[in-house]
Amino acid sequence: MTSYLESLQGALRDAFAADERVVLLGEDVLDPYGGAFKVTKGLSTAFPDRVLTTPISEGAITGVAAGLALRGMRPVVEIMFGDFLTLCADQIVNHIAKFRGMYNDRVRTPLVIRTPMGGGRGYGATHSQSLEKLFLGVPGIKVVAPSHAHDPGRLLRHAVLADEDPVLFIEHKLLYPLPLGGGERLSITLVEEIPGYPTALVANFAHGEPDVTVIAYGGAARHLLAVMAALRDEEVNVLAALPASLKPTPLATLADAAARSGRVVIAEEGSEGFNWGSEIAALLYERLWNRLARPIARLASAASVIPCAKQEEDRLLLNGETIEAAILEAIE
Repeated sequence: MTSYLESLQGALRDAFAADERVVLLGEDVLDPYGGAFKVTKGLSTAFPDRVLTTPISEGAITGVAAGLALRGMRPVVEIMFGDFLTLCADQIVNHIAKFRGMYNDRVRTPLVIRTPMGGGRGYGATHSQSLEKLFLGVPGIKVVAPSHAHDPGRLLRHAVLADEDPVLFIEHKLLYPLPLGGGERLSITLVEEIPGYPTALVANFAHGEPDVTVIAYGGAARHLLAVMAALRDEEVNVLAALPASLKPTPLATLADAAARSGRVVIAEEGSEGFNWGSEIAALLYERLWNRLARPIARLASAASVIPCAKQEEDRLLLNGETIEAAILEAIE
């Protein structure tokens, strides 16, 4: 069975073969190393002139990629850890995201910035964060974070080859080794409200309606789908709505899923406060105020520095026990 990592590796090879304008820039991306998480392994051997290893300067890498995109190339940037997006925020926020609007829709910057995000591996405070929420309010850039219920490679191919806007492509570290799909106990339906970036609707029941709808994305899905498989034995019907696109938001799809139960839990690994879940909850309240059976529950990691110690990291980050408790509380 194809893993999350293998899907991404195959997508990059396909994109390079399909369009000679595709280039990749990043730190330590050349073989035999192939990147810190091996997503680019084999790529520099197959396409030696189009895989460029760079100095350790995330701002410079992203700035060069912006120039390449403006000149008609389709660059892919690998930022070794998502935490380092802070080092290229100026290029992303003040340049890449704004060029299309500043120049009256006459230019495009079709580039993809890939980066692994999230904790769970004991990497500590500066290599374990989920910082995608810092970019969700920035006009002009798309934010995509597929779960393993998606085919991430399919989404990456679309972003690299077909999307004319800049895309921030989030890959959770702990999804890389996981097989794609929800397993035999869960069914998956894809709804493509946002072209190229579908929402995965995952159910642990075959008939009827859900007792609870859980909205999550990316790495949070690894906890959620395991909880759903276990709750099937308890006859607790759970529908998971897992959007690949965080911005733009597939709001109609999420609202339809939420309305089916009237009991909603929103889960994300990013730190609590001023986050994606808060915005989604506000939007759902506007649409579903009279159709909700109880207030929307929002789950996130603690607003704290992430420690290296495994026991402390597990305590602070979103986990399956927290998700299960929120589901059971919603149906009491």
